[in-house]
Amino acid sequence: MKACARGLQKSKTLQYCTYRPGGPLYSSIRHPKRRLTSTSGPITASGKLEAVQAKYTTDLTEEASKRKHGDNVDQELFLDVLGSTATKREAKAYLSRFSPTKTASQQRTQPPSKQRDVGVNLGSLFVPIRAVDEKAVFSQTASQTPFRSQAPESLHIALLKIRAPQLIDNVTLRGVGHTLSQIARLSMSPVVVVDHEDGQRRKPLDAAKMAIYQADRIVEAIGAYGGQGARRLDGVIDISSVDEQLLPSVRISGEVQVVHRDLLMAPLRRGMIPVIAPVGFNSNTQKVEPVAANELVLALTREFAGIRSRPLAEIDTQKVVEEILTLQRQISLDRIIILDPLGGIPATERSHGSHVFINLEQEFGAIRRDLLVAGNEPPQDSESVGSVMTKEDPSGAFTLSNPFSRLLADEAARATSGGQEQARTLEDDLNRFNMQMHVKNLDLLKDSLAILPPTSSAFLTTPYAVANSQSRPPLASQGPRVRTRRQRNPLIHNLLTDKPVYSSSLPLDRSPNPASQALYPAITSSPATFCKRGMPISIIPDPLEQPWAPPSLSNTCIDLSDPRIDLPRLIHLIEDSFSRKLDVIHYLSRIQGRIAGIIVAGEYEGGAILTWETPPSFPTDDPNHIVPYLDKFAVLKRSQGAGGVADVVFKAMVRECFPNGVCWRSRIDNPVNKWYFERAKGTWKMPGTNWAMFWTTEGVERGDEIFLDYEGVCKAVMPSWADKKAVVD
Repeated sequence: MKACARGLQKSKTLQYCTYRPGGPLYSSIRHPKRRLTSTSGPITASGKLEAVQAKYTTDLTEEASKRKHGDNVDQELFLDVLGSTATKREAKAYLSRFSPTKTASQQRTQPPSKQRDVGVNLGSLFVPIRAVDEKAVFSQTASQTPFRSQAPESLHIALLKIRAPQLIDNVTLRGVGHTLSQIARLSMSPVVVVDHEDGQRRKPLDAAKMAIYQADRIVEAIGAYGGQGARRLDGVIDISSVDEQLLPSVRISGEVQVVHRDLLMAPLRRGMIPVIAPVGFNSNTQKVEPVAANELVLALTREFAGIRSRPLAEIDTQKVVEEILTLQRQISLDRIIILDPLGGIPATERSHGSHVFINLEQEFGAIRRDLLVAGNEPPQDSESVGSVMTKEDPSGAFTLSNPFSRLLADEAARATSGGQEQARTLEDDLNRFNMQMHVKNLDLLKDSLAILPPTSSAFLTTPYAVANSQSRPPLASQGPRVRTRRQRNPLIHNLLTDKPVYSSSLPLDRSPNPASQALYPAITSSPATFCKRGMPISIIPDPLEQPWAPPSLSNTCIDLSDPRIDLPRLIHLIEDSFSRKLDVIHYLSRIQGRIAGIIVAGEYEGGAILTWETPPSFPTDDPNHIVPYLDKFAVLKRSQGAGGVADVVFKAMVRECFPNGVCWRSRIDNPVNKWYFERAKGTWKMPGTNWAMFWTTEGVERGDEIFLDYEGVCKAVMPSWADKKAVVD
């Protein structure tokens, strides 16, 4: 459509001018006679031609400049989109969710009229007449198709909080504004909340002024890239003394409330980006006061979710339900985004890294405890200056032999120890403050996602990662490689895929490591965390209470008849995932007495069955050759490729159930093999079979004893499908 509009505009411009070979640009339209005057006297005929030529040349140049600028903006957006979309499935899922809905006129389809084919071009002789087809129909009976008013299109909203924008320079903030303007063009409407908390204590009036000033900076940064721009909204929220818990399982404060919904929705309907400072009117004190930005985010989340903190006037519960459903149909809050200079939630197992994906239903409690413990741990003691000086300066020992030098050294050591103690105290305070910010971010995400649909998600990253991705990486003058590809924009990637930047189930040594990109500091992957309300993970038996061990006289295996296992749902999960009927009797008899454990994700949306196997050349009870084996790994079709179900199950298997390694097999033509290759420590295509063998055990080499045991097990396991269609092995 844009290309057509440009072509029409260009044709309208060129129809008033023409080119004569060998001559200047002149007007081909005769105008009424007008006298052209100038300060230097009358204009000659050649002067008229030069004036007309300059005029139209300027118009064409400006038009080309505008068109080029628009093309550049579109090109940058398309490059970011193409660089962020990983698979065709993800692009299709995005288009199906965010494509504009059809209007009533578009949905009204008519059967195609049959035109007579008589071998002669009859023009519009047999074309239906519009006046006849759309004639008024007068009927005394009720219409079969009642009139339905066209409902407004549902808005997809991303609620974004920027913490400490006063610490962000203008260039970085403009990069963030560029990304937000791109998100707005991708059918996602951002709503920005300013959070000025940086550890400094300020008076309420000073804090309010700073929040408003930072909001204006963000508005200016977004408006610099065209489009509908941004607007700061004042008077949207109200502060009251009510502090009620809307849901008993979620800690949500009711002090901050959205009081003017129309004022909030008006710029969103026009395509503008609202920017809200955490400042509201207190009805009790009759003053404008600053509020916590997290409370403002929760208030906006409640409003967009259709949950009103104030009691509704209607007593009829049915009317209340209808009003909430109406509000939810108007708005879909799909993302909670936090841009924090600290980045994502730090992880203890990743040095200088963060959690890639957090399943809040499963991991929230443990991660929060780790953050609280990390905030109270003192940093490691560093070496003293004297010891460093002795190591680096060989003449230090001779210098200290002088009494005067020794006196100066003692005074310097005393001053240095005091400085080190002060620096250690400041470092402790900074570490404690950073951990508090991480805890607040984690609590905010949990409370927000708890009142949103399960499809909503949250994303944490740094503003620098969002801003630096707008430019190409600089060429490295040193190093064996040169990078010319743009860095993947984390926000746009998350919008299109609803996934983390990389999979959380990847081995730690294969995850992107910032230290490996030291030569390219501008494109280093910043820590980012993707969160979802997720689903609980059930591991039977629990490895924390009873570590999984091979069967023996003192340790018996579980059975699928265990009351903790829903066998019909487990069978349905396997059959739906593999699209094949399972021979249940044969399968149960084969794994009887061999089950190591079962992993179930959510309401049997995904799962894994793990067994203990023995190569056929050894007795079944030989403890030296018992192999941990992944027998079934299944995910429901509706959950495949989304929600992180496979990542959650696989991560639980390799980190909690079998941390020392596990093996499995897959058919060579299985499309999931690429996913397996990325997560396995090794793979082997078994000769003479249609199987590929995978394992996660460290140090397994071809030909050693463990390798031969794995190969023997993977060749010997018999399929248990009802169709009896097994590839010849």
